[in-house]
Amino acid sequence: MKIRAELPACLEYPLFSPIADDGFPVRHRALHGGRGSAKSHGFGRGLLVRGFLKPERILCAREIQKSIEGSVKALLDDLIPQMGFGPTNGDGFYHSLQYEIRGRNGTSVDFTGLRTNIDSVKSTEGVTIAYVNEARTVSQNSIKILTPTIRAPGSEIWWDWNPENDTDPVDVMFRGGTPPPGSIVREVNYTENPWFGEPLKSEMEWDKARDPEKYTHVWLGGYKTSSEARVFRNWRVEAFETPADAVFRFGADWGFGSDPSVLVRAFLDGRTLYIDQCVSEAGVETDFVPFLFGGTEGDDLNRRNAQALRALSEAQKARWTGIPQATRWTITADSSRPEMVSYMRRHGFKIISAIKGPGSLEDGIEFLKSFDIVVHPRCEATVGAELLRYSYKTDPLTGEVLPLLEDKDNHTIDALRYALEALRRAGKPAPPPPPKTRDRWDREREAAPSWKTA
Repeated sequence: MKIRAELPACLEYPLFSPIADDGFPVRHRALHGGRGSAKSHGFGRGLLVRGFLKPERILCAREIQKSIEGSVKALLDDLIPQMGFGPTNGDGFYHSLQYEIRGRNGTSVDFTGLRTNIDSVKSTEGVTIAYVNEARTVSQNSIKILTPTIRAPGSEIWWDWNPENDTDPVDVMFRGGTPPPGSIVREVNYTENPWFGEPLKSEMEWDKARDPEKYTHVWLGGYKTSSEARVFRNWRVEAFETPADAVFRFGADWGFGSDPSVLVRAFLDGRTLYIDQCVSEAGVETDFVPFLFGGTEGDDLNRRNAQALRALSEAQKARWTGIPQATRWTITADSSRPEMVSYMRRHGFKIISAIKGPGSLEDGIEFLKSFDIVVHPRCEATVGAELLRYSYKTDPLTGEVLPLLEDKDNHTIDALRYALEALRRAGKPAPPPPPKTRDRWDREREAAPSWKTA
């Protein structure tokens, strides 16, 4: 029997590696991302292959399953003949019955709802793979009960979901800090699905062009944001040519731990701020930051950093192309890391520290908001993603938007603040506020007699 698994390359490791990211044997396989990413299809194919290779007892679960039609059974029934397992009527490897699927080698696939059948789940014995589909809706209580229930030696729990909020139990479990031991956690999106096509492609392009917030949430698996809490609104992603005589503004933010090191390049044209270059990467060692910012093609930069250059891998040399002219223009950088400012100054960059003080964050953000911002498509995944998500805090009790900025999704935004700091402190060329729109109430007040003339 010839089996056709046909998995996207990005799913081969998450589905079949016996060793997790932390070096332990795999206990959890977790895939999160947007629509069209083949998460469910990937897990479905993985289950059928695993059940073919050796007998498995598989439990497919959702938080709420009102009927068998509301399970992933229909997906598995479609995949069985597609993958070469033959018909599902008993003549092939898998026999699909009304409520279950059986394999010729003893593999069984059952389906359940966690919330309504939690007692039967607790009494389930011998499950080797539990697949939790649409895990975003799974309650903390269901996770608490399911996890110790799946206890056969070498057993695994698979999770897939389209993220909604960072407070959802499955997100807290796998993305809120350190995931459970033995976890493989991956983000997968339509961009990594080689079979992504119509009609989803047209829907994606429509959302991408007209509703960036929806596009990021639905198609890129970003958390759902509150439009009222968003800081930046007057911005767009658009291709443009950088003028030869552009006056560049460079800003840098330093990485630490999981936070990335960032360099952005921008220029102004009247009321419009154009962002044409950005580099951003976490975990870059200090010796290598000059190459992240300036690339590896500059003779002077390479000479100043000769020892570090010899330590670069070929992959790093190919990846770190830097930002053109980064060593020629002054960079304003985060002043919280003076040792980094000093290091970069000694290694080929004209760099100064930003001036911080009471209100400098809020003033810098308001200054950025006073411009129309255009992001080049090559910076969409970095600058564009943060402009979309950067938000004010909300009151957890009332949902009211507070006048306090969230300290997240702000690395490239901080770099932009620093890039424009000199302009802001000089008091120019901040554009004037837009003219006030006169509404019906304005006109009526103007027409009414004044008490001074009555």
